[in-house]
Amino acid sequence: MKLKKTVLLFLVALLLLTPLSACRKEPTPAPSPSPSGSASPSPSPSGGASPSGGGGGGGMKMGLGIVATVSKSKSAGTEDGAAQTDMTIAAVVLDQDGKIVKCVIDAVSASIAFNKNGELVTPADTEFKSKNELADSYGMKKASSIGKEWYEQARAFASYVQGKTLEEVKDIKVDEQNYPTGADLKASVTVSVGGFIEAIEKAVSSAQDAPESLSEGDALRLGVVTDMSKSASATAEKEGLAQLTVTVAATTQNNGGVITGNILTSVSFTKAGTITTDLSAEFKSKNEMGESYGMKKASSIGKEWSEQARAFSEYVVGKTVAEVKGIAVSEGGQPQSEDLKSQVTISVGDFIRAIEKSTVAG
Repeated sequence: MKLKKTVLLFLVALLLLTPLSACRKEPTPAPSPSPSGSASPSPSPSGGASPSGGGGGGGMKMGLGIVATVSKSKSAGTEDGAAQTDMTIAAVVLDQDGKIVKCVIDAVSASIAFNKNGELVTPADTEFKSKNELADSYGMKKASSIGKEWYEQARAFASYVQGKTLEEVKDIKVDEQNYPTGADLKASVTVSVGGFIEAIEKAVSSAQDAPESLSEGDALRLGVVTDMSKSASATAEKEGLAQLTVTVAATTQNNGGVITGNILTSVSFTKAGTITTDLSAEFKSKNEMGESYGMKKASSIGKEWSEQARAFSEYVVGKTVAEVKGIAVSEGGQPQSEDLKSQVTISVGDFIRAIEKSTVAG
């Protein structure tokens, strides 16, 4: 019997911060919540922040926005095919007047290659690094007209928007390809900033009240963890599967190493079908899906995914990264302590790893 030559595109992104706006039609919920554009932000983000007014953290807010696409994915032919996801991530802290006081920008480009027989070419244990993690090894500096690496330009843009409102960020002058045209900005940023601006807009628009523990001097960081271990080559009985899980944590931390803010959500890039199926369709985050995600009925504690993610996020606020790493979990990553497992039964292993990457030891 011939091997089936199609590879299903199944890219799952798990993002630890406010709900993202993304680009795919509402997917059928996965039966298991593995640790794991432009759409409206979720009105009820998961995380250590108040979903209603009341002004935690002296009236400050936290938010995260993601611009994500799988449009570069392609089927195999004479050359290997690829299931590719490209994500631009922006996290912000806003003051009581809605001005950006902290901003961090990162990006992930992950491509899972497969051949015309549906066999994986990319090893299943591959971990993709974010562009900030790649740092100088990303290799932009040599080609840059200003001699700056990608992470340096992203950092410069993030600094540039601090002190600005969303409207001021949206008014930044760019050309048709979204390259900066203002002399003050293009001296330090020559990459296209369209994705940066869109991600910041989504972060600000979906921002929620920060915990009371957060102060303006706290550091804001992003952590990214990827996992493609569930990808599989095609067999005589089964189509191949290119599955990528991306977990992102945005965390604020004070000088003592204590976590003062952390918000969780996730978004799934899912589509049953071949790699060429509807790559430009929109998708929703699990928070946007809300109860339609469908976990509550199967949950032993009667909690939807978004409710459990919010509970975990609130649980880590006030802890150091060492204390977060010390949270007792089962082999499958499920919480074991009575105080936590009464609220969270999903796997939190990649939550913890991403939070660790978004903090400094303390």
